[in-house]
Amino acid sequence: MAKIRVLVNGAKGRMGQEVVRAVRAEGDLELVGETDFGDDVERSIRTKGAEVVVDFTQPDVAIENVEKILRAGACPVVGTTGFLPADVERLQDAAAKLERGGLIAPNFALGAVLLMKFAAEAVRYFPDVEVIELHHEQKIDAPSGTAMKTIEAIRRALDGALEEALDDRRASQAEPPASDDRPQEKETVPGSRGGRYLGIPVHSVRLPGYVAHQEVLFGGPGQMLTLRHDSPSRSSFMPGVILAVRKVPRMNQLYYGLEEILDL
Repeated sequence: MAKIRVLVNGAKGRMGQEVVRAVRAEGDLELVGETDFGDDVERSIRTKGAEVVVDFTQPDVAIENVEKILRAGACPVVGTTGFLPADVERLQDAAAKLERGGLIAPNFALGAVLLMKFAAEAVRYFPDVEVIELHHEQKIDAPSGTAMKTIEAIRRALDGALEEALDDRRASQAEPPASDDRPQEKETVPGSRGGRYLGIPVHSVRLPGYVAHQEVLFGGPGQMLTLRHDSPSRSSFMPGVILAVRKVPRMNQLYYGLEEILDL
């Protein structure tokens, strides 16, 4: 059986290096190329005959990288975050026209996927919720893609109005309706209550020593519920990456979120 030919873009970064090791460890995968900033990714894909490109780079070039991967004839597996819903939709349209499979995933850890699922279930009974995400000090985007996708799942579960809210990103900053018995908040220090995405408070922490962590906090009369996922090592993302690398060549569309392809 022929091996799946894989190129890693962003191979010099910490996540890229982890992906390179993971691909080399799998008998059914062949690492055919390693590219990074300044390299001609399209040319490398074509000359190396890469079937799948795993991309862990920077948010400011993520969209362009996916477009290059699709144009060059490969299937993207993208862990770079910072995509807006409109960006994802545009790239999905491009992949659909080519009938090419791919995946953009804010988080490849299976535990993080389960956290999103559990949060969407819990919010039906605990509608008062806030999200805290904690990452290493070199992470550029805030809030994280994982936090945003978690909140999208929460909002969908709360009122099913996600698609309408996403039409205008500015709506994500709108204050949620205040409860009759809740006092009007006043921030003595602006921003101390965090930001809001789709009306849900979200807080971002950036500190050395952290890798990727998230808490979803629910409050109710006389009780609290906390869901937390921790990735203290980047190795936690590799099973999800390898699963995606194996699946995308058999798909004919670009999916958003690891949970979308688990049962394919």
